[in-house]
Amino acid sequence: MAGKVTFRQDRCKGCELCALVCPKHIIVLDDTATNRKGYHPATIRPEDLDKCIGCGSCAKMCPDSIITVERT
Repeated sequence: MAGKVTFRQDRCKGCELCALVCPKHIIVLDDTATNRKGYHPATIRPEDLDKCIGCGSCAKMCPDSIITVERT
């Protein structure tokens, strides 16, 4: 794994901008969860966690700054 992504899912409004810019196409909306704002938050499926390259595109694109990317 080259990166570790953390989402503040309680603040995500499900705009999917992060998913659109992810070069690995691993960010999805979690349709099994709804946050306190009533949105399906962005997430990375457990089986795709090791595909993250740590580029930070998702964090740069997020209008609410809810994504943190750490290079590993």
